Amino acid sequence: MDDDWKRDRIRAAREGRNPTVIAEMRSGFAVLADMQFLPGWCILLPHQEVSSLNDLSMADRSQFLLDMSLIGDAILNVCHPKRVNYDILGNTDEYLHAHVYPRYDWEPAERQSLPVWLYEDQYWSDPETAFSTTRSAQLMNDLRAYIAAHVS
Repeated sequence: MDDDWKRDRIRAAREGRNPTVIAEMRSGFAVLADMQFLPGWCILLPHQEVSSLNDLSMADRSQFLLDMSLIGDAILNVCHPKRVNYDILGNTDEYLHAHVYPRYDWEPAERQSLPVWLYEDQYWSDPETAFSTTRSAQLMNDLRAYIAAHVS
């Protein structure tokens, strides 16, 4: 798969070239994260690149946060995790995007209370848990169906 779309994920989503897109939402695009060692990990990308949540109008902020929570509902319904965590960081990719990731009972006990970012390096580079259009297809379809049924 050509990874050219990764240079500008938002533009690629708008142009239909981002294979991780699950659904277009009012505020942006629900996408599957590159690594799926926590199955169902999603990211909400805004329609237009902005630096932070604070750069949006109050109405756009509200919609972004609502869409983020709807992705969380989809993950809860489809993946049945113990909980869903939400992160808006922007430290590495310096544009607004929100991580919505499940946390599971089957994670090692010492991991469950720590941020996902502290998982060891091998989790971030394992090809068996990396996004794959074939391996991730059913998960994406299930998340897409939930989102479509609950967007008003």
